[in-house]
Parts: sequence; C-alpha cells; structure tokens
Amino acid sequence: MKNKLFYVLFVVYVVMVAFILYINGVFTGEVASLSNLIVNGVFLLIIGILFLISAVSFLRLNRVTDELEDVAEELLKEYKEGGGKNLWPALQERKGLFEDRSLREAYGRYRAQIRSRRRGRAYVNTCDIGDYISEELLERVGCSFYNSGISGAMTGLGILGTFIGLSLGLGSFKGDDIYTISDNVGPLLSGMKVAFHTSVYGIIFSLIFNIVYRSIMADAYEKLDYFLNVFRQCALPPQAESGEENLTAMLVYQANMANYMKQLLEISRGEASVQTEAMERLAGAFLEQLQSVMGTGFKGLDGALKSAAQTQTVNSESSRRLIDAVNALVESNRQMQETMSYMMERQERMAGELDTQRQTLERTCEEISRDVSNQLYTFGQMTNLYEDKSQTKE
Repeated sequence: MKNKLFYVLFVVYVVMVAFILYINGVFTGEVASLSNLIVNGVFLLIIGILFLISAVSFLRLNRVTDELEDVAEELLKEYKEGGGKNLWPALQERKGLFEDRSLREAYGRYRAQIRSRRRGRAYVNTCDIGDYISEELLERVGCSFYNSGISGAMTGLGILGTFIGLSLGLGSFKGDDIYTISDNVGPLLSGMKVAFHTSVYGIIFSLIFNIVYRSIMADAYEKLDYFLNVFRQCALPPQAESGEENLTAMLVYQANMANYMKQLLEISRGEASVQTEAMERLAGAFLEQLQSVMGTGFKGLDGALKSAAQTQTVNSESSRRLIDAVNALVESNRQMQETMSYMMERQERMAGELDTQRQTLERTCEEISRDVSNQLYTFGQMTNLYEDKSQTKE
C-alpha cells in the first residue's frame, strides 16, 4: 500500500496560506501593509517549492518500496506453490524481476556477482542481496540528503523572516520626541507582525515535515526488511558444502584418483607382460632364422634380448609396488576419515552433555533464587513483626 502521509504537508500548507492571507486582509480587501504581504508570500512560495520537490522524491520512494513488497509477495506465492523448492534456479536468469531502474540495476549487479562465485551447482562465499538492495539504496531514491535538511531549512526561514520583519519595522521607525515616536509605532508593530508570523509557520512546517519524513522512511525500511526476509527464505542461492563435507569429498576424490591410477598401472603391467612374451618369441624366431640362413649362432644377442625382457619384468614389479603404495594411501585416508567421524560424534555427545549440565545449573540457580527470595520475605515479615511489637510496648 502506498504511503500517502506526505499529503498532510500540502493540507497544512494550504491552511497556513489561507490563514496568512486572512490576517493580512486579502479576503476582506483591507490590506494593512503591502510589504508584510509580499514578505509572507515570498516565504510561503519558497516553502511550497521545497515541499513539491520533497513530494516528488516521496512518490519515487513509494514506487520502489511498493514494488519490493509486490515482488516479495510474488516470490512467497511461487515458493508455496512449488512445495518449498528454492526459487534461485529460476530467478538467476530472470532479468525482468523489477521494473524500476534502480532496483533492476542493483539486482543485475547481484546476479553478476553470484555467477562469478559459482562452483558447479553450488556457490562459494555468496554475497547477500542486502548488500545491493539496501537502506542506502532507499535513501538515495528518496533523496535523504535533501529531505533530511528540509526541517532545518524551515526553521532557518522562520528565523530569517523574524530578522527581516524586525528590520522593516525598525527601518520605518523615526522620531526624536514622544510625539513623533508615537506616530511610528504602527510601522514598527507591522514589522514585528511579519517576524512573528514567519517564525510561527516556519516552526510548524519544520515539526510537521520532520514527523512525516521519519514516518515515510520507517515504512520504507519495514518494506525493505520484508522483501529481504522473503528473498532469503525463498530464493537464497545454494551455499557450498561445509568443512566436514568438503573434507569427505576430498577424501573420496583421492580414493577415486587412486583407483584410477591403479587401473592404469594394471593395464600398463598387463601390456608389459604381453610385450615381454612377444619379445621372447621374436628373439627366438629371429635367432632360428639367422642360424638357418647364415649358420651362425647369436647366443649373445639372445642374451641381450632376454636381459631386456628381464628389465621389463623389473619395471612391472616396480609398477606393482607403486600400486601397493597407492592402496596403502587410500587405506590411510579411509582410516583418517573414520577417525574424524569418531571425533565429530564425540564432540556432538560432549555438546549434548554440556547442554544438559547447563539446564541443570539453570534449574539449580532458579531454586536457589526462589529459596533466597523466600528467606528474604520471611526475614522482612519477622522484622516488621518485631517493629510492631516494639512500638506496642512503647
């Protein structure tokens, strides 16, 4: 609902203008002092312009806060219809969430910041939408830098009118004896009338504007809080996992990497065995062919090839040992995870015991407090009884 409290300013302004015109004789056609009417008219015109500028800023603030309230209600409705499902996946690509330019720009900066912190399906160190759509934004839209000084400006105009009125009265006051002085009392009183009138409506406008302005800003802050609470409830981006879950994920990742390396090494070892057998068959076939063709034995070459085959076997053994080391690392990680889980369970049990002890201590303190109160009450009754007996004896 739009806050129309600032319309009170114009109602009071119209009433005050009518009152000033009436006491200056405009409605009756008996204008006593044209200078008084001009001074009051100029001051009221300045105040009217200031009020008009403030009204424009209040209308703009109302438009922004009403849109915040409407969007909050729309999000809450979608959240309930979706069975409590988080709305951020649908909102992160929705650019037309707001129609107002300032809200649209602030929401755009928030979306860009959130996208830069996305890690998979979750977000790391997400920022709050309250950092972008905040009280500072409302104060900028509502021109708080201007409206916060209007109240003091009204008071200042009243004081300025006082001095102007006194200056007009004293400027027309002339005379050296009692006869001439009495003739100039009228202009002096006329100037004092200006001083009095400007002071009165300056203070009245200052008080009323201060009340209206504070009420409008309080209503705007309330609507902002409502929107922020609804957005955090319905459309908060999913946070990254906690520290314990991150540690578990890291251990699972290490285990998966170890299994992957194990598979690679097994494949490598299998290929090494196949290569060794192939080399042995190749060496035998090669020597047989050479011996049949050239009639010469190449036992030395056969030994060299067998040595290469043995080296390949040693490499296979080294690969096996590496696999065993990786398995040991996986087992160590598993034991570490079990140890941490056990420690977390102990901490939870300890927290439960501490809570139970706290409740017991609170109950004990309450009982002691009641006992002390009863004893003090009994002591007070005995003291009163003793004093009554003493007075009776006297």
